[in-house]
Amino acid sequence: MPARAPDSTRAALAPSIAAAYSLAVHTSFHEEEALGKALDVRLLRRLSRYARPYSLAMATAVAALLLSAVLELVGPWLTKIALDQAIPQGNARLLAVLAGLFVASVAAAFALEYVETILSTWVGQRVMYDLRMEVFRHLQRLSLRFFDRNPVGRLLTRVTQDIEALNEMFSTGVVTIVGDVFALSLIVAAMLAMDWELALVTFSVLPLVVLVTAVFRLKARDAYREIRLRLARLNAFLAERTTGMAVVQLFNREGRELARFQELDGAYLRAHLRSIRTYALFFPAVEVLAASAMALIIWHGGRSILEGTATVGVIAAFLQYARRFFRPIQDLTEKYNALQSAMASSERVFKLLDTAPGVKDPERPLALPKPVRGAIEFRDVWFAYNLADTAPPDVPPEWVLKGVSFRVEPGEAVALVGHTGAGKTTAINLLMRFYDIRRGAVLLDGVDVRRMRQSDLRSQIALVLQDIYLFSGTVRENIRMGRDQITDEAIEEAARRVGFDPLVRRLPKGYDQPVGERGSNLSMGERQLLSFARALVSDPPILVLDEATSSVDSEIEARIQAALAELMRGRTTLVIAHRLSTVQHAHRILVLHHGELREEGTHEELLLRGGIYAKLYELQFARTTATAAREA
Repeated sequence: MPARAPDSTRAALAPSIAAAYSLAVHTSFHEEEALGKALDVRLLRRLSRYARPYSLAMATAVAALLLSAVLELVGPWLTKIALDQAIPQGNARLLAVLAGLFVASVAAAFALEYVETILSTWVGQRVMYDLRMEVFRHLQRLSLRFFDRNPVGRLLTRVTQDIEALNEMFSTGVVTIVGDVFALSLIVAAMLAMDWELALVTFSVLPLVVLVTAVFRLKARDAYREIRLRLARLNAFLAERTTGMAVVQLFNREGRELARFQELDGAYLRAHLRSIRTYALFFPAVEVLAASAMALIIWHGGRSILEGTATVGVIAAFLQYARRFFRPIQDLTEKYNALQSAMASSERVFKLLDTAPGVKDPERPLALPKPVRGAIEFRDVWFAYNLADTAPPDVPPEWVLKGVSFRVEPGEAVALVGHTGAGKTTAINLLMRFYDIRRGAVLLDGVDVRRMRQSDLRSQIALVLQDIYLFSGTVRENIRMGRDQITDEAIEEAARRVGFDPLVRRLPKGYDQPVGERGSNLSMGERQLLSFARALVSDPPILVLDEATSSVDSEIEARIQAALAELMRGRTTLVIAHRLSTVQHAHRILVLHHGELREEGTHEELLLRGGIYAKLYELQFARTTATAAREA
């Protein structure tokens, strides 16, 4: 038996974001928490392409940071001159000049740091904006096969959290590293130039600093992973329980769910506390080492003063340099894990951007004949979902459609029926070119759909699904669907023709009424009629109905049937339905069974034939009769 085709159309067009995010967290949190190299040259080179348009701002930020690092050297040097020359000589004028230069250097350093912070943050935000736009643009070009394999929550993470992590790279990451390394180099050079013996004594604590830093990096890396893991599980739980709150309350599970949430929240709290302890130990440890270096300066420098080989000004300058020396070390260590996360995020984002669309427009597309008549033909169509472009060559195909051939004439209404998994929705997916077939051809007005632009093809087809997806916005906006050429008058006329207008008029704000999240303040029937108006307003030559009346009551179904008659008039129509009572008046009925076209004819002809359709009809009729008897 062929594999059940994923209901890709519904999955892609009407997902529950919360549930999908929960699934993504459960199935992919190990990938999300993975950390990469702190600095990956290959990824940095690729990221630099996005920073190139802002190279002037980036260069200015780096220059400001380097100048600020130079100014950091001025204060201690001025202190040395004041203590060794101005004060011993009683030169008040020189002392005033040195004090003024000291204040000026601090003010200039402040201004430069402000400029660097503003520019680097601006560059980071602009790069994130450009990259996020590129990712979303790329997502819209990917075929539904990609969305079958990747949960929506994972893709949301790529567009939001992963790109947000890159802000650290540009705003406080690479620029800060360059500045810190430059500042360290200047401080080391200044100390060696001033007194190389005292400098070596100061640097004697560096092996301990390296050891403490290495231990901190490992501990912080583990703590960061643990926090991400616990947060992923907490988000998954919240998404599931919030989405399924009605079920939680129905089965009186509030107490148990609260206990489970307390357990997950407690684990997340403990992970954060472990991280806090790690940082709480590291920074005091570095402070102790810095204090030790200063003690060594006082001890060795004091002896040098007594021996006459050093001055008080040199010791004072060294004490200030020592304080400045350990600050970049702390910054570099603190940025390490953030840069690791940014590198891992960039790798995941670029992996997404490198994913080629499975369905592409041809290099030389053919235009549809004008006007479009709406003739549809399936010619010996074979298709298997497991035959992806990246599938190993030895994977046997699990055919969902096997040699299916039929033709729908312009203006004809044809129904596709069959058991679940027979291939009905797959046929629609192939007509819309959400997937490409493996053998045969699907033709529209004699043109192979693979030879035309996807936008040209889909603009000729109105697809109405069982699961209606409404976007946040008003009723009017959900009917227009961003098609600016459609006027308000056309929207209201389409609503009148499908019987939706009286229902809209009852709403407090009419066509400007917000529909709520996924249309939560509209009934299923109202959402169905809105989808009909959405389909009718563009006046397409082809209409596809996928289980369009299977989730409404009999009263609203009568209204919908009247709307369908108006919607189908003069259009080529393909109808997918499980309830055979809804397709009895179709011009022809095609019966799919295990991916093959087994029967074809009118309702009466197929009943007289006594085949698969007749058995399906008898089964549904018996079930309907039994249900009516029980209700009576």
